[in-house]
Amino acid sequence: MIITRGFSLTNFVIASSALCFQVCVLYPWHHKLEDEFKNLKNEHLRLLKENEENRLKELRSIREHLGNFYTKAE
Repeated sequence: MIITRGFSLTNFVIASSALCFQVCVLYPWHHKLEDEFKNLKNEHLRLLKENEENRLKELRSIREHLGNFYTKAE
């Protein structure tokens, strides 16, 4: 009886400390990571848009130079 009571109390202490760790450490850390992932996603989207704009400018410039080249050749 005493041994089973000891196991029950040990199990309760371990489970309580695990729950406390989850609530006090992991849960706030989860929100911090989620916020950082959102910021990273926004930064990634900004860079994609910026690179797309730069690529379009470069393609327009190439098209303009080619247009000038062909008009001079004619």
